[in-house]
Amino acid sequence: MSEPFTHRFRVRYAELDPQGVVFNARYLEYADLIVTEYWQHRNIRMAGEGAIEFHVAHADVNFRKPIRALETIEGRVWTTRFGNSSMTTKIELHGTAADEDDLRAEIALVNVHVDLATGKPLPIPASVREALS
Repeated sequence: MSEPFTHRFRVRYAELDPQGVVFNARYLEYADLIVTEYWQHRNIRMAGEGAIEFHVAHADVNFRKPIRALETIEGRVWTTRFGNSSMTTKIELHGTAADEDDLRAEIALVNVHVDLATGKPLPIPASVREALS
């Protein structure tokens, strides 16, 4: 596996639940943010003319440790598998304040390339496979 793409962001107050930790649904928003940055970095168009359309078919979140207000989090992302029309992306969320590895969550997303008009799966273009390999 190649080195992951990384993106850092700061947790905002609005993302917290009443216990003062990041609300569980926000982890998938973080995954979306990191995948968006990853695909942009790899020059994959996600909007406008010539955009590649993917839908999330499956998401799996493994919560390891809480994320708290104003922490800086580093997202790490890799594409781990390609099928004909689907691919799997692994995202890890890490705290950045500790000296040791501070894994907070692991997220796996299965995305399917689709025809937006019909919703039917399409083969993943070679250009996307090359950009994310």
